[in-house]
Amino acid sequence: MNTKKCPICSSVVKGRTDKIFCSTKCKSIDQYEKRQETEVFYLRVERQLRTNRKILKRHNKSGFTTLRKSKLIAEGFDPKFFTHYWKNHKGEVYLFVYEYGFLKKSEKGKEKYILVTWQDYMN
Repeated sequence: MNTKKCPICSSVVKGRTDKIFCSTKCKSIDQYEKRQETEVFYLRVERQLRTNRKILKRHNKSGFTTLRKSKLIAEGFDPKFFTHYWKNHKGEVYLFVYEYGFLKKSEKGKEKYILVTWQDYMN
């Protein structure tokens, strides 16, 4: 059986063999993007933010996780795209994609990210 992937979110498309998108939301996103071709930069940023958020959410189920940078990058994560930042009392700057944050660290010569979820005390 050949599994078809949604061109918007890469989820498996279930249903009819001629179905292209996994949901009406993804179909709507595709139509919107086609109408907005003049706003290419905005759409690229928005898509990358959605991708980054999805990847961070998938890997940070506990609210605090450490992961190799290479694993996130291989999945399509781009650390240059974030929505805001938060600086802790040690002066470390966490970059956030909506409610999911990451901090770049080097341990034993390996690049890693500490993944966190936004907390009330960060306001």
